[in-house]
Amino acid sequence: MAGAGPTMLLREENGCCSRRQSSSSAGDSDGEQEDSPAARARQQLEALLNKTMRIRMTDGRTLVGCFLCTDRDCNVILGSAQEFLKPSDSFSAGEPRVLGLAMVPGHHIVSIEVQRESLAGAPYL
Repeated sequence: MAGAGPTMLLREENGCCSRRQSSSSAGDSDGEQEDSPAARARQQLEALLNKTMRIRMTDGRTLVGCFLCTDRDCNVILGSAQEFLKPSDSFSAGEPRVLGLAMVPGHHIVSIEVQRESLAGAPYL
């Protein structure tokens, strides 16, 4: 595209997400095309960055925090995370424990819910 400005892309390097400048929107250096399933999956994950998530784990705990990063093993990094010991549909039930930055191993994740931006509908998808 002539005249298109540089765009920000998220890259995964050594298990961490980072941003880099790209002057081309045709794909990245890995040969990934814009309409490929991998590119669509990456765009969906990028759209979830900095959104509030509720993660239910195999041991019954629930973590709520800001989605910061993931990797190929489906590990998830949450910022400003809080831990709830009893599973519930309401955050008011049970006293949360403040964790701060938390890494959730992918093999311990049972479900992930993303908080909706609008308050009109149900609070989580």
